[in-house]
Amino acid sequence: MKISIFGLGYVGLANALLLSQREEVIAYDIDDEKINMLNEQISPLDDAEIHHFLERSDLNLKFTKDFINAVEFGDFLIIATPTDYDEKKNYFDTTTVEFVIEKSLEIRPDACFIIKSTVPVGYTESLKKKYNTNNIIFSPEFLREGKALYDNLYPSRIIIGECSERAQEIANMFLENTVEKNSEILLTNSAEAEAIKLFSNTYLALRVAYFNELDTYAEVRNLNAKQIIEGVGLDPRIGTHYNNPSFGYGGYCLPKDTKQLRANYDQVPNNIIGAIVEANTTRKDFIADQILAKNPKVVGIYRLTMKANSDNFRYSSIQGIMKRLKAKGIDVIIFEPTLKEDSFYHSNVIRDLKEFKKLSDIIVSNRFEDDLSDCEEKVYTRDIFRRD
Repeated sequence: MKISIFGLGYVGLANALLLSQREEVIAYDIDDEKINMLNEQISPLDDAEIHHFLERSDLNLKFTKDFINAVEFGDFLIIATPTDYDEKKNYFDTTTVEFVIEKSLEIRPDACFIIKSTVPVGYTESLKKKYNTNNIIFSPEFLREGKALYDNLYPSRIIIGECSERAQEIANMFLENTVEKNSEILLTNSAEAEAIKLFSNTYLALRVAYFNELDTYAEVRNLNAKQIIEGVGLDPRIGTHYNNPSFGYGGYCLPKDTKQLRANYDQVPNNIIGAIVEANTTRKDFIADQILAKNPKVVGIYRLTMKANSDNFRYSSIQGIMKRLKAKGIDVIIFEPTLKEDSFYHSNVIRDLKEFKKLSDIIVSNRFEDDLSDCEEKVYTRDIFRRD
């Protein structure tokens, strides 16, 4: 098949590389610098499999800045543009998705779209009515940051939000480009597929919030959180995944997806969904209070990223801690190698790690790294298991 992909973040780039093993793929993005990097086989994302695939010469893949060419090329147009959550509207900002659809339909009225961007429940059906076309299909992605291509190569399931022969054809296309080719395929209605995405990520956020609250209890009661978590996790019905305490869930997906699901619960009875969002705020409040109780004059924030081997600090929980400390008048400094600026939200960025350690009374780190081993007595972290 011929596939066009719009938007080259984790989802779009992972799909472009995945599908170009067997299909012809053109991948488009509005970011000139990103396209130039990709054409030079340089990954703009920190992902080992993406780095490796970009070096391959056998992929049928072209990166382009030509929107019209991309629209005219594909049998299917995959949309993987960002849909950030709009706090004022209580709704995903889906303008990028609609821009691609509107402009594409002007060029090709028969264009067939596969939406990979995360959207609200009922959104795809509303687009079909708005643009008077049945050629819009939603297919959710379940990718981890830093493991996006790996998760596409070894998917937990392939879900297409349409019950049709066309949907089966799309599902088979994705399956044929995976490594093991035995993943479960599920064809659903579009709204159900949208709900699967939001409920999946909200459950993961629930697990993070649950073990964080367990850890909060252990800290307040002076108990050994590690022993409790290990004992709880030995129950096979619970397991040992997503159980390492943190400063709160963050990153690209969980904060916005939980808020969107809560918004979709408008006029629907619920307790748990809203509590998951609130629990993340409570956890950050608690962590900040624990740090303040140590009476530091200067707090060093070690890395703004969510986890090791990551270049993303959008909505990272440690930023929430930083803002709370600054609101109490604490001097905050930052060590973050990925930052080019000399300051971040009016806090100085210290590029020399030795100087950063010397200046900090307390070093706050969401995830402990070996760089901090020589000053561990200064470090405040809840990274009990020393893993993501």
